[in-house]
Amino acid sequence: MLHRYGSREALAEALATGVAAVLAGGIAINGSASLAVSGGSTPELFLQKLSAIDLDWSAVTVTLVDERWVGEDHARSNAGFLRRHFLKGPAAAAHFEPLYEAAEAPEDVEETLCARLGGLGRPFDVVVLGMGTDGHTASFFPGGDTLATAIDPTNPKSIAIMRAPGAGEPRVTLTLSRLIDARLLVLHVEGAEKLGVLEAAQSPGSELDLPIRAVLRAPRERPLEIFWAPLATDAAPVATD
Repeated sequence: MLHRYGSREALAEALATGVAAVLAGGIAINGSASLAVSGGSTPELFLQKLSAIDLDWSAVTVTLVDERWVGEDHARSNAGFLRRHFLKGPAAAAHFEPLYEAAEAPEDVEETLCARLGGLGRPFDVVVLGMGTDGHTASFFPGGDTLATAIDPTNPKSIAIMRAPGAGEPRVTLTLSRLIDARLLVLHVEGAEKLGVLEAAQSPGSELDLPIRAVLRAPRERPLEIFWAPLATDAAPVATD
């Protein structure tokens, strides 16, 4: 289901309100809730608004959809991004589970990371994905060395280690199977260029070429919720719905 908003601000407000409602419902029913989010510039405004919402954040566990294999003090660390833009204010009380450990390579601590994700239980209450202009989401990159396994919906593992030409550093990513059973699964994209990629991904073609297709095609009981807004650099305004 595609939700179009006229501005990034309107999208961020709506998405933050919706995510908070699902987390509050999880806390009310189960006593706790879980959230997996993406790094990068696109979710920054949404995360800032979500962090300010009055919620029992001490009952929420937060993790990342994927992480670059760099320390938290590195400029490209998603964990560092999350601490700067989300784990502050009311949301500072949330429990954060990182996808990075101080090791030379992710393979050295793969069992530790698998156990960490396994301890979160499933499904996630909320997963918020992003998408690159190359059609990647999470760290499902075209040309990734473990892409086929990572996007296999029958793969029982929670994480995959990914190396790809477009990824820069080695990555740790949640697998498709770990993402798609979320109670609320969101794809957050902004800008005309990414909307064009999304439209292309809805046509026939290989998931290995445009990995976002794996998310769009995955079997789910609940629909994938797509939130989109134009960027200021886009040519024409778009009406809200």
